[in-house]
Amino acid sequence: MAGPREWPVRPGVVLGMTVRATWNGATLAESDHTILVEGNQYFPASDVAEGVLKPSDTHTHCPWKGDASYYSVVAGGDTNPDAAWYYPEPFEAAAPIKDYVAFWKGVEVSGTNPDTVEIRPPGRG
Repeated sequence: MAGPREWPVRPGVVLGMTVRATWNGATLAESDHTILVEGNQYFPASDVAEGVLKPSDTHTHCPWKGDASYYSVVAGGDTNPDAAWYYPEPFEAAAPIKDYVAFWKGVEVSGTNPDTVEIRPPGRG
């Protein structure tokens, strides 16, 4: 994963309302800069813990986001297959989630950010 990003502090933004992804007793990701898409929090790849993602051969297609690739999550000596996904080359409507990762399959995502950006499918804005 890349190093931590530096984010500008905007007036009126309350920091410290971190969104977390946890599984099997481990914190997989923590961020104040998630993006909400169809109920899923996408985390900047730079905010995902080192060593918890293992590339998978699984791929799916979304008509408005593009082709997704998957990671298996590794934590506490266990593997959760295909429990994280990302869009390496998202379509224009989903461009903000490039270099972001989302979780599912038993990964608990908790917390809120008052400044979370939400993107929606075209025509549902």
